[in-house]
Amino acid sequence: MPHLPSLSPTAATAPAPAAAASPSTHTATSRRLALSALGSLSVATLWGCGGGSDSTSTDSGSSTDSGSGTGSSTGSGTGTGTGTTTSCSVVPEETAGPYPADGSTASNNTYNVLALSGIVRSDIRSSVGSSTQVSGVPLSITITLTNTKASCAPLAGYAIYLWHCTQDGNYSVYTSNNIADNHLRGVQATDANGTVTFTTIVPGCYSGRMPHMHLEIYPTLASATKAANKIKTTQLAFPTTLLSSIYSSNSGYSASVRNLASITFATDNVFSDGTELEMTTMQANTGGGYSASITISIAA
Repeated sequence: MPHLPSLSPTAATAPAPAAAASPSTHTATSRRLALSALGSLSVATLWGCGGGSDSTSTDSGSSTDSGSGTGSSTGSGTGTGTGTTTSCSVVPEETAGPYPADGSTASNNTYNVLALSGIVRSDIRSSVGSSTQVSGVPLSITITLTNTKASCAPLAGYAIYLWHCTQDGNYSVYTSNNIADNHLRGVQATDANGTVTFTTIVPGCYSGRMPHMHLEIYPTLASATKAANKIKTTQLAFPTTLLSSIYSSNSGYSASVRNLASITFATDNVFSDGTELEMTTMQANTGGGYSASITISIAA
């Protein structure tokens, strides 16, 4: 197994993930293939919708949309369509960074957890075949995938590969240079509602990036075996205020407290042009952990 030089990020000391956030890394990747139509859209308050050439309007699921119209429209409109129009937009394309472990060039064409038996799983807190879970605040994240070309209909049978760093900012595989060390990585197929749910931990914040998760979308579960088959790569963002509270309350995230205090979405070179389509909703749950959810769309 080839040894990757200096690819062992730590949240405290300056880590390889900061290199993943450097302009030279990210600008080589198309940042916003789906932003060309944003100029014609109203403000996107919807986490999973807005920003792509296959968009109409932004709607879907954000409780922060207060819609404060004061009813000045006395409305003698004769239109027969009384239902709410369902619309959505393509989620932005983002870099996979240097840690995808998906058989791509970024993974030295060698590290490929997608080829491992057992990588299809919902609980990603341990490495495949291990019962030892990484430390961190429990998080359940639900991702719903919809189709901009079919009135935001759910996309069943697509595969989502999700990966992210530990509470102290390390990515598996690269930290140990060992493909068997693959915690916080997993693949699932979307159900009839276009949905997958992963059981994981709240990701840490390493130097140079806002907290995030990576994901790749594949057209089928059978095709989710190598990066060459992916049809979308993007990232998910999380509410800063809530993460700051979580980090401050849990000693395992002490480095994340410092790192988060030194960056904002405006200075993050992935999210600096907006997070409307990539921002999850997140709240505490009754089990002592947290739940997050997001709807994202592709042109399928």
